[in-house]
Amino acid sequence: MEIIPAIDIMDGKCVRLTEGDYNTRKQYHANPVEVAQAFEQAGIKRLHVVDLDGARAKKVVNSDTLAAICKATALIVDFGGGVRTDEDLAKAFDAGARMITCGSVAIKNPDLAARWISKYGGDKMILGADVKNGSIAVNGWEEESQMAILPFLKQYTQMGFKKVICTDVSKDGKLEGPSFALYQEIIDAFPDLELIASGGISSVNDLTQLAKARLYGAIVGKAIYENRISMSDLKPFI
Repeated sequence: MEIIPAIDIMDGKCVRLTEGDYNTRKQYHANPVEVAQAFEQAGIKRLHVVDLDGARAKKVVNSDTLAAICKATALIVDFGGGVRTDEDLAKAFDAGARMITCGSVAIKNPDLAARWISKYGGDKMILGADVKNGSIAVNGWEEESQMAILPFLKQYTQMGFKKVICTDVSKDGKLEGPSFALYQEIIDAFPDLELIASGGISSVNDLTQLAKARLYGAIVGKAIYENRISMSDLKPFI
């Protein structure tokens, strides 16, 4: 199972939210580039970068910070937050992102999502499946759609998406453990899916259970920043 640290960016700084609530913002580092370099030095290969300002503004905002991270490291960066147009997509790729997470677009503009997956393929496009109260959440988790998770995944895996980052918003940032039951339900329904867990991971034991459940990867954020999980703890997974 691949371990993917997260860097969430607001105002060019490394922050975390709880349950997607912007009012819960907590800053951990003023320089996300230094955080990314520390992950790379620890042996991490992959990084998940979220433009929180972009998610709220519905356009890419922190492309300069993304570019700085990609220039300063050799990390494989997947990027999400505010990617709503061809111009946003080009901006993120030009800044150095190797993969783009397609979340709100998949709900708001499925024709555009279909065009992107057709053009760039399942290795460059990741489906963002953020779940809130059983439905897909969009716009930085501030809105709930009427689409349930399994029909949503069926529609987009048939379109060509094979990588999915699934976050249970109710777990995010709370360090209470991930949604094991939700992930098991998804894996049972889509056994070939490259499913990446996100939200709630609080310990190495959580990671071990996710690996046993056959998840492809796990995004770890607050647990690292709050020293619940150390870089040395991650070495068996790297």
